[in-house]
Amino acid sequence: MRLTFLGATQTVTGSKTLVTAGRSKLLVDCGLFQGQRELKERNWAELPVDPTSIDAVVLTHAHLDHSGYLPVLVRKGFRGPVWCTPATRDLCEILLVDSGHLLERDAEFANRHGYSRHKPALPLYTVEEARAALRYLRTVPFGPSFQPIDEVTAMFLPAGHILGAAMVRLDDGAVSVLFSGDLGRPHDPVMLEPARRPASDFVVVESTYGDRRHDTTDVEQRLAEIVSSTAARGGTVIIPAFAVGRAQSLLYHLDRLKRRGALPPIPIYLDSPMAIDASDILCRHVGDHRLGDGECRRMCSVAHYVQSVEESKSLDRQTMPMVIVSASGMATGGRVLHHLKAMAPDPRNTILLTGFQAAGTRGAQLHAGARELTIHGQLVPVRAAVESLDMLSAHADADEILRWLASGPQAPQRTFVIHGEDHAADTLCRRVASELGWQAEVPVYGEAADLTVRRDARSLV
Repeated sequence: MRLTFLGATQTVTGSKTLVTAGRSKLLVDCGLFQGQRELKERNWAELPVDPTSIDAVVLTHAHLDHSGYLPVLVRKGFRGPVWCTPATRDLCEILLVDSGHLLERDAEFANRHGYSRHKPALPLYTVEEARAALRYLRTVPFGPSFQPIDEVTAMFLPAGHILGAAMVRLDDGAVSVLFSGDLGRPHDPVMLEPARRPASDFVVVESTYGDRRHDTTDVEQRLAEIVSSTAARGGTVIIPAFAVGRAQSLLYHLDRLKRRGALPPIPIYLDSPMAIDASDILCRHVGDHRLGDGECRRMCSVAHYVQSVEESKSLDRQTMPMVIVSASGMATGGRVLHHLKAMAPDPRNTILLTGFQAAGTRGAQLHAGARELTIHGQLVPVRAAVESLDMLSAHADADEILRWLASGPQAPQRTFVIHGEDHAADTLCRRVASELGWQAEVPVYGEAADLTVRRDARSLV
């Protein structure tokens, strides 16, 4: 086998790794680049491999930085199966269509207000193209092996992180390689912990939080403090949250706090049709997470669901304190941008960040203390308080990744560290080498690696 790294190198987005085995080609993940302009422009560039030559895709999970390029791949001629878990399929059905809708809407908005460099601005793909891509999804549950391409068998194992998320083990009979996907946390209150690392000759591991440990502050205590202090000054808490995963975790904690009487009596709104649908999918897949059916249904009922655009807009005109959970998690698009435009200038309000913020995103700017944001071509002053729940993460931190790597039965011959910004990936790579004694490296975009094993010496030829 040969690996060619076509994304998630020196960045956390755009996950794509081409696996070549004999005459067959398999793409592990097919994600969008997000964040800085030069990264997003890669979404418009030609892939280094002809999409018509790719025989199949395997998805680790549904987040757009792992699945969001599929409509482009299909438009450019890919016609193979896209293998994923059943829950990933269900989530892709809402994520990809919603992404197409947002891309269409953002292009239309840019054309109407004239703030795009392109004349006219075009969406990367449309809703119709997103729906066309969904026809290629094929599902396999965790555990059984399947054959995505000739000569190679694959297996999905639970990765935690979000509903349906998987690590993927590939084996061609001579060489095996494990892709961690995005690893969840061992003690997440909603998601199951990642499976132990199975034996493999090579490992491709994520490093989103490869240079840090998560804050151990009690998330519910801190969340209650932020909501209570904001409400006391008559303000609103605006929470940009990933519609899949983070929004459901927030509902879980808000429900527990509300039932304990730890929150002021203010309304909670979930203003994201996609997050609403994702919450319903969570309840349909009991067994893939820690919650029982009753607990799941009760959690989802803690918030008032905002479906229509008109009701979403009306929230910005209200003067009473409230909590608004709205996508997207890094404030890159969606309804949350309109709430930020309306509420960021008011010092009574709080913008609450709830997870990793990729470089170049508005979330990263807020996390770094920016006092103004560009939204829809306008400069918006940020006078609201900005807080962060760094402990509320769906990604394993550096120590948790190392413990997961060490949980396997034998050391791999070579470990590739991807899906992290430069410092995070480099730091984790050094720790893998120094603490585990493994050969580890951080590949760059376009780099290829041949996976050939000498079984006697257990080393790379």
